[in-house]
Amino acid sequence: MEVVLLIVIVVLLLGAGVGFFLFRRHYQQLLKMAMRRAQKSEQLKAVFIDNACHTLRTPLNAISGYSTMILETPDMMMQPEHVRELAGNIEKDSKQLLGFVDQLVELSKFEGITPSFTFIEVNLTELMASYRREALNYTKPDVAVQVRTDLSPHCKGTLDTNFMHQLMMHLLKNAAMHTTQGDIVIKYGYERKGIKVTITYTGIGQAELVGADIYSFLQTENALADVNESSALGLATCKAIVEVLGGEFYMETEANSKTVATFWFPCKMRDRRKDLIML
Repeated sequence: MEVVLLIVIVVLLLGAGVGFFLFRRHYQQLLKMAMRRAQKSEQLKAVFIDNACHTLRTPLNAISGYSTMILETPDMMMQPEHVRELAGNIEKDSKQLLGFVDQLVELSKFEGITPSFTFIEVNLTELMASYRREALNYTKPDVAVQVRTDLSPHCKGTLDTNFMHQLMMHLLKNAAMHTTQGDIVIKYGYERKGIKVTITYTGIGQAELVGADIYSFLQTENALADVNESSALGLATCKAIVEVLGGEFYMETEANSKTVATFWFPCKMRDRRKDLIML
């Protein structure tokens, strides 16, 4: 009897020790993740400051130069065509700067901090249809956008619609930019107690940028032009959003002819079955 009791005590102590070890390791991992996010946040700020002197100064100097030329040249010497040309250059450089800064600020919202969520229940069919309609504003004339699912049209999901919109539109704009003909197909469904979405399109969708170090990318000499001509910051933001939501994000390009962007994150759903009869 004493031997049995001793064995039980040993087993309980071992179980408690293992539990404490697993508990401690879990929180150590959480602490490491928090530290990495904080380091990334600081790194992002440092990168922005480092690039401000070179990347942002060039177009700002151009804008200043064009403006000064218009203001200091006598009216009698300024031809209307020349004024329109200078104004066009100012507008182009301004849009480049605004686009770059807006994307960088958007990325900074998800890197290094835990944003607050506002989860609401929405009809997923209506939500995906709204993304399809918005995506059509960016597609070329010979490109169609389709939505497919095996879920009921009455299926409802609980998610943050603001983050979902940012995520979907970054991916759909990227798809529209690289698709000259054929279809962009949005497919969504229920998997592993969450929502899984794939966006498939023809062409090369810069899948290699998903795993790239965005901070190193921003430090290149032509960062401003490269960022505005590529999807680097948009894809980095997509990855950051999905990871903050506790999900997974990846892209694959098959034989340089088809790209598939996939993301999944936990999401409560109800009324998933297609044979559901709504009363």
